[in-house]
Amino acid sequence: MLREPAPSNPAPRKLRVAIVTETYRPEINGVAITIELMVDALARRGHSLQLIRPRQHAGDAATAACDYEQVLVRGAPIPGYAGLRVGLPAAALLKRLWRTQPPDVVHVVTEGPLGWSAINAARALGIPVTSDFHTNFHTYSAHYGLRALRALMAAYLVRLHNRAAMTLVPTEELRAELAALGMRNLRVVARGFDAQRFHPSRRNAGLRRSWGVEDVDAPAVVHVGRLAPEKNLDLLFHAFDAMRAAVPRARLIIVGDGPERRRLERSYPGHRFAGMQTGDALAQHYASGDIFLYPSLTETFGNVTVEAMASGLAVVAYDYAAAHRYIVSGSNGLLAPFGDAEAFKALARRLVQSPSTIRMLGANARGTASGIGWEPVFDAFESELRNVCTAGVRIDRAAVAGAGA
Repeated sequence: MLREPAPSNPAPRKLRVAIVTETYRPEINGVAITIELMVDALARRGHSLQLIRPRQHAGDAATAACDYEQVLVRGAPIPGYAGLRVGLPAAALLKRLWRTQPPDVVHVVTEGPLGWSAINAARALGIPVTSDFHTNFHTYSAHYGLRALRALMAAYLVRLHNRAAMTLVPTEELRAELAALGMRNLRVVARGFDAQRFHPSRRNAGLRRSWGVEDVDAPAVVHVGRLAPEKNLDLLFHAFDAMRAAVPRARLIIVGDGPERRRLERSYPGHRFAGMQTGDALAQHYASGDIFLYPSLTETFGNVTVEAMASGLAVVAYDYAAAHRYIVSGSNGLLAPFGDAEAFKALARRLVQSPSTIRMLGANARGTASGIGWEPVFDAFESELRNVCTAGVRIDRAAVAGAGA
């Protein structure tokens, strides 16, 4: 007697996901780049996506060229950040959209007025909400002369994220820090990077010559990132001064742009400010360096640290965020105790005097970074969205469509 074949596991149901973000490409920042990759990954996996973001300029229009729906809402410029806008509240619009076609889950990326209104709209309709924590806004206040607002900002962030069913953070270290502030339902979903684009093979001798360096005895010291008050950039130049006192032929190349650029160019003349670089040009700027200095103390992750490691640079950073996760100090990079500026400068000075150590750390950093990719991150993100959809009550789409009618 023939047995019936065992039933195969059905394919997981595809989700309808609404993603709300106040920054997106072509804006250049870690949040915009990361969420674009997440959106594209969900679309490739067959999920139905609705991206809600502010209109970035007067002529900005939703495009049909992508694999997902885009909804553009009103925005306002962010003081001090040319080209960046914050989304204005849009709860009424979002309720109308989601009554007509309710998503399975709303994922809120940023904590501005648009993000807050999206959480309100989704909760009013009984739609599960998840959120991301990408930026330590509560720690930024001291860098903008608003130290007294730190506690208020922290309370705002706790309240906002605790209204979501789950908040995703990039490291266990950050999860513990936010839990201590009172945030609940935190889950760790790490970050990845493009190991093929950021690679030592991108090294460009012509670019190095334009910087005035041609060999490791005239090391190129590179920094990549937004030039903003919260990035602790004065320490970058002070550390390089210590390096150049030991090795006069060393050169400093600063890649990036932002509100601090003019002040830094005036205060620290004689260095190469390369401006904003993207794509293959950015990869060449990384790989054409020898040492990567990253003095920031306000990162939630710090994608640039891993990109520099993948590019074969010897990294000097503080012992937290991505550097803590991936660097073993003395083996594939150098870590200073968090906030210890003198230790940071001393590590940079010792490193620049040892070409063999620069090469060893850079090679080992590439070996570490080559094992880090995006697919496990996409898997984890997708899994957490599914968990939220299945943990609570399944959405009654007819009830949502009739809500508030």
